[in-house]
Amino acid sequence: MSAALFNLNQDLQRLREDGYFVQITGGLLVMREVPYVTSMREVKMGTIISTLCLSGDVTQKPEPHTVHFEGEFPCNADGTTIEGISAGAVPAAPTLTAQYMLSSKPGPEGYQDYYQKMATYAAIIAGPAAVLKPGTTSRVFRQPDTDEDSPFNYVETASDRVGIGALTARLEGECLAIIGVGGTGSYVLDQVAKTPVREIRLIDSDDFLQHNAFRAPGAPSIETLREAPKKVDYFAEIYSRMHRQIVPHAVQIDAGTVHLLEGVTFAFLCMDAGEPKRLAMQKLEEMGVSFVDVGMGLELVNGSLGGILRVTASTPDMRSHIRERVSFEGGGGENVYASNIQVADLNMLNAALAVIKWKKLRGFYRDLDKEHHCSYTTDGNMLLNGDFV
Repeated sequence: MSAALFNLNQDLQRLREDGYFVQITGGLLVMREVPYVTSMREVKMGTIISTLCLSGDVTQKPEPHTVHFEGEFPCNADGTTIEGISAGAVPAAPTLTAQYMLSSKPGPEGYQDYYQKMATYAAIIAGPAAVLKPGTTSRVFRQPDTDEDSPFNYVETASDRVGIGALTARLEGECLAIIGVGGTGSYVLDQVAKTPVREIRLIDSDDFLQHNAFRAPGAPSIETLREAPKKVDYFAEIYSRMHRQIVPHAVQIDAGTVHLLEGVTFAFLCMDAGEPKRLAMQKLEEMGVSFVDVGMGLELVNGSLGGILRVTASTPDMRSHIRERVSFEGGGGENVYASNIQVADLNMLNAALAVIKWKKLRGFYRDLDKEHHCSYTTDGNMLLNGDFV
């Protein structure tokens, strides 16, 4: 994917043709082996790091005009600070540690492309090094050994752009299962497809019908609805445009299909109560895999809806509560989560709470309470935690 970006964009391609050692890491454009002078008048090698603004696979006008620099602060040949560039400590990508932010704006219009931006900073930083050691240059004419292997079909520029690339990297390598891709499960997919997990398995035997269209992200055409595709195939086709390795399984969990959970590292159970849920939970527990189970119970009373959303987590550190919170029976008047009423906005919220819990368990979000059960009540806008480790 990175190689394709260099082939498709003249500004990136020109950087390599002119000998700069550049590559794309995460959502950042990185120039390595840039010589610079330290305050002790030593010549060392540093790295220039820029955010990358893309529209699909086409570079746009660079914004902002600043870059990050990995190394000591670059100086003039006499060891004095280079004027015209300001400094500030900033985080960078998971595999990079930038000590400084550098700012050199060529004019009110900024840089026109990434060649102008990166070559300008390289000249400012490397120029003094050539004074001390004639022939020293940032044009080393060396290509990176490999380009990054990404789970996405195009570069994810959102995380590194705001400095959370290191956190997002904690989600890499995951193999997720979403069991049930109805109202809530489809919104779970919408969110996790935007993370760098290795694989997403979709398990659901149902067709995607008209009522599903009004409880799911996106907007299917009437032609699609007439075809009545399987839910897993419909959603896999959409989200595979962004994320690779979305694997559909148009089956229900039973004794003959529960093996599809083998190899997963986390699961979202967005399915109705019943024997398939019991089998799925049992298999995940046997494998030592964490999972979350979601539930929604809405009632129409006196002309308005009210009810509760639930997210219950199960981890190897805490399993005992799960069967008190989750029903395996196929409905029942005493089960507050058994109602079939669903509304898209609450499906979306239920999914968001489930994904947030997964990210908490993976260290992406701060988790002070370490709750394993959370409920949201609509009429009082009340969010309650329970089942603490």
